[in-house]
Amino acid sequence: MAYGAMAGRVAGERPAVLISGASVAGPALAYWLGRYGFRPTVVEVAPALRGGGFAVDFRGAAQLDVLARMGVLGEIRRSGTGGGPMHFIDDQGRQLASLPPEFAGGDVEILRSELSRILYERSLCGGGLCEHGSCGRSLNEHGPYGAAAGSAAPGAPPITEYLFGDSVTSLTESEDGVRVTFERGAPRTFDLVVGADGLHSTVRRLAFGPEERFVSHLGYYVAGWDLPAAAPGGGVPAGGVPVEGVPGGGVPGGGVRDLASRPVGYGEPGRLVSAGRTARRTGEAGYAGEVFCVFAAAELTYDRRAPTAQKKLIAQAYAGAGWRTPELIETLWGARDLYFDAISRVDVPRWSAGRTVLLGDAAYGATVGGMGTGSAIVGAYVLAGELAAAGGDHRAAFARYERRLRPYVTRCQEGGRGVGEFLAPATREAMAARNAALNDPAAVAAMLAQGQDLAADIVLEDYPARCGGVAPSVTDGGGSVRGA
Repeated sequence: MAYGAMAGRVAGERPAVLISGASVAGPALAYWLGRYGFRPTVVEVAPALRGGGFAVDFRGAAQLDVLARMGVLGEIRRSGTGGGPMHFIDDQGRQLASLPPEFAGGDVEILRSELSRILYERSLCGGGLCEHGSCGRSLNEHGPYGAAAGSAAPGAPPITEYLFGDSVTSLTESEDGVRVTFERGAPRTFDLVVGADGLHSTVRRLAFGPEERFVSHLGYYVAGWDLPAAAPGGGVPAGGVPVEGVPGGGVPGGGVRDLASRPVGYGEPGRLVSAGRTARRTGEAGYAGEVFCVFAAAELTYDRRAPTAQKKLIAQAYAGAGWRTPELIETLWGARDLYFDAISRVDVPRWSAGRTVLLGDAAYGATVGGMGTGSAIVGAYVLAGELAAAGGDHRAAFARYERRLRPYVTRCQEGGRGVGEFLAPATREAMAARNAALNDPAAVAAMLAQGQDLAADIVLEDYPARCGGVAPSVTDGGGSVRGA
């Protein structure tokens, strides 16, 4: 079925696709769709690209190959975090074991905010000829958003339209496409809608059902925030972490030097608190490092938009903890960019419903350890490629996308099932066993090899070669972007 099967489009118009979410999967999909001649629009609830955040990683030939085909692998390597190992310590700061950088950092590691920026800029023009994608011009030299895609002429508008500070409120499918209402913007109609909006996906809720049907709690929570430049008391720099063999170790006031030279993690049964610095961020004004926490808990009830309540839950989880934990938890109260969520897994029986499809964490997420970022990049490549190869037959494309991708991402998700227990074992005996494994080079090599094998366990079709890099021409009908 050709693009013309999308009823109602003026002849020659390109298929319009709404993507919810501008973190990783959304901009990656927008890039590929723009390259194949679609007209992507990305809506993002945040007022701008999000800053800060955790580092994410890519590993294995398949994930690196997709990045290389996008032309971003080199920039991602140049923007890498420069991370090192994390050392597990006891309450006296003595090293017990080390977590190799490859465990968390894969083949290449980058801040999520940096990755989002790179993919966002790449998606604006869809091609590899300029700093922002294809036309060699700065962002403010582009014309208005929303014009036809594919032009590289001076002053050409971006291929991808971004709507920041807005979100989807309803989806109504008809023969003409999907009518979408927004929290702030006017209603519009699109040929297709993609939910790339994370574990707590709004699109999934609207099109597939309530979150509790698809998201499983795995028994742990994760939190992270930036350390302030000075401790709440004023005089002593935050992050004066006592570490054996490090200048200033064990002496309050050794401060960020300790974090910079040797990131550490202190664990007790069912809870871990770690502090460290990301080399890539050392030039940021006021940056002193980060705190990362993992703790065991039954499913908690809280408002994801109420950070103060979340901070209280974290503080309660670490009440009475040893080492310098109280000092680190004290920095939580002044944190502005708190990340807090359950370690969960997303399982959706079918990723598409009519003209709506899910991508990335919304379809197959795992909060930590499930290779979610790499899977999202691969998924965006496959989804866009199948849509282009199918000539706009979304039913066939969605079915092939799921058939090709589901076995791969399901295997990757399994890595997230035990990550909480690995980082914060429930008993001291389990902690000792974890440390013993990390101190055994053969065991470490086996664990790393297993992760590499999982990440590479998919054969990717060369969609750009198959489709010529451009979607088939449109000759009739379709649900273009229209005011409603």
